[in-house]
Amino acid sequence: MWNKIVDDKTLINLLEEVEFFHDACLTELRYISGAYVDEDLAMYPINDKRKVNVFIQRQEEGKNTIELEFSGIEYLKLFPYDEKYTCEIFGVTLILEDGKIFWCDCDGISKDEFPDYKGISICASELKWRWVENG
Repeated sequence: MWNKIVDDKTLINLLEEVEFFHDACLTELRYISGAYVDEDLAMYPINDKRKVNVFIQRQEEGKNTIELEFSGIEYLKLFPYDEKYTCEIFGVTLILEDGKIFWCDCDGISKDEFPDYKGISICASELKWRWVENG
């Protein structure tokens, strides 16, 4: 069952449910544009979906994999660390402001710092989440 972030209360509920993403790692990320080529090779080149699904696993028994689905992507920035560094998530920043959701893989980042943040960050118009079984 999907849970939608609609206000500060649902945002805090998510963060508390996943213990602020402490001791977690991003395992998979998928972007869905909405564009496609059909069976007659006609192209539909419109980015009308702009969804990103992010899968994060935590060091917890039971509910250890969560799927975040961001819709209406404004931007997705990927600056993954190379193999010389670890990629644990010790906390995230999640901001709901001006009708947008801001998420990044580090805690304590202000909305103004997002454009220059060197990690993984997403700005979207909607966010929903769910636990994934057998993740």
